[in-house]
Amino acid sequence: MARTIEIEDTVTVGTLAERLSLPVTRLIGELMKNGIMATVNERIDFDTAQIIVGELNGLDIELVRKAKDEPEGVASRSSRKNSTAEDAEDRPPVVAVMGHVDHGKTSLLDSMLSLSVAKGEAGGITQHISAYQMAHKDRKITFLDTPGHEAFAAIREHGARLTDLVVLVVAADDGIKPQTLEAIRYARKAGVKIIVAANKIDKEGADVNRLKQQLSEQNLLVEEWGGDTVVQEVSAKTKQGIPELLDMILLVADVEELKARTNAPASGLIIEARVEQGRGPIANALVEEGVLKKGDFVVAGGTYARVRNLETTTGTVIDTAGPSTPVMMTGFKAAPEFGDQFVAVANEKEARTLAATNAENRKSRSGLDMNSSELIRMINRGNKLTELNIIVKADVQGSLTSVIDSLKTLDTDEVAVRVVASGVGPVSENDVQLANTTGAIIYGFNVTLPGNVRQLANRDKISIRMYNVIYELLDDVKEGLSELLSDEIIETEVGRLIIRGIFKTTKTEVICGGEVTKGKATAPAFVRVSRGNEVLSEEVEVVGLKSGPTDVKEIQEGEMCGVNLRTAARLDLAEGDRLEFFTRQTVQRSL
Repeated sequence: MARTIEIEDTVTVGTLAERLSLPVTRLIGELMKNGIMATVNERIDFDTAQIIVGELNGLDIELVRKAKDEPEGVASRSSRKNSTAEDAEDRPPVVAVMGHVDHGKTSLLDSMLSLSVAKGEAGGITQHISAYQMAHKDRKITFLDTPGHEAFAAIREHGARLTDLVVLVVAADDGIKPQTLEAIRYARKAGVKIIVAANKIDKEGADVNRLKQQLSEQNLLVEEWGGDTVVQEVSAKTKQGIPELLDMILLVADVEELKARTNAPASGLIIEARVEQGRGPIANALVEEGVLKKGDFVVAGGTYARVRNLETTTGTVIDTAGPSTPVMMTGFKAAPEFGDQFVAVANEKEARTLAATNAENRKSRSGLDMNSSELIRMINRGNKLTELNIIVKADVQGSLTSVIDSLKTLDTDEVAVRVVASGVGPVSENDVQLANTTGAIIYGFNVTLPGNVRQLANRDKISIRMYNVIYELLDDVKEGLSELLSDEIIETEVGRLIIRGIFKTTKTEVICGGEVTKGKATAPAFVRVSRGNEVLSEEVEVVGLKSGPTDVKEIQEGEMCGVNLRTAARLDLAEGDRLEFFTRQTVQRSL
């Protein structure tokens, strides 16, 4: 029976060797065989450790991931999601609106909130996670809008982890699609209830029964078929079914008895973070417990803030924010990271100390910048790899994460993207200087390019490419990687000739004659020379053909001809030798 060993998300090579009861030199040697140059004190992640242990012969050991300890002062996610404390109070439900791209998630949210979000999205698709709060029948509901495009998987999973309920938007005329399935997986992983909004029921081709059948195939059996999945027919365009959808959300919230403490230190999660000129770092966050106040000291990952401004996500200034409230706050020393947990502390000294500790822990956990997928690619590709250096700047942390994650999926065994640097905010002079040093291309996503930076880039001949739609950015990078691929050489067999006579042989030339027995002989071309089963030469150039005294370009099967060959070294041919004519074409490959 396999022995089970618990390790954390990252572990030093020395500690892992000790836990495995192995000499550390053996473990380092196995890492080196897989392309990882690691010392005894360097860290590897859990997935990498699993791969290495699996490749070690004679070990009957199963690695399991040790449960994470929460940061000091922060309750566990499960306890905050639905508090059972005696002093806990009812709180609004947090609802993630998820689904496939272009199925109408944001338009449906527009109709519920009477906002106009979709019109402002580049390319008509959501590219950030957004949070809004509305009132229905004198009760509040918090909505999270998540992107449906495949590139934003990290944001969608983040949204699912924040929520109590997922509204799965599916176009009734289109049915279940890849991002729909992904949203279902995320919701199940987060352990939350799913309500299906069958959108676009007013469109031609809408078929709700077909959609219900597709849902049942995903183990989401609708109520009228004996299951517990609610399917609400809606139209974002006409607002049909929307009041009933909101009623159902509140009904599910009542069944779940959602509660949170308000007399605890404020805590929650960072939804997005960005840097605005004139305002500095700004964080969009969801308060999950306690009451966040203007002037509070909060710590998020390796940075902290004294909350200078507290606003709703629609820009209304507020003084306090309770559980399930989405807020925008300023005052951070640096932009927190997408997905960071935040917690309010007593004073600046405590905030500074906790932030410094978090930053140090994060730095030590990073260790080797190598995850399991990168390790597998390295094992498969050896050292034959050409890299495209790029610098990525994005408007918010969530988009930056999505762009970089999507870029990694473009890597092959031959070419790969190397992100030299990345960050949130406009393209800067430092970015241009780094690009000049590393030969990188700068990609900006939803950010600005100041005039002075543009001038500097033009002077130094640095390529800066700005995009507002993620798939256009990815297509550009894919094209750049394609240009790095080596050309494909395609050989096409043309014909064969049997030599019947040798007329002249020198160090670099052979003139012979023979009969075309298959296809045709052509010039110019290449020939492969064989004698029986032995190949005498792989590549000889045909520089001329003669039919009698006349120079010709080709000779058909069954005809006799003379052949003028140019060789790299002396080639002694004999009657009966075979010439295989072929052409060679160079083709530019693409991903």
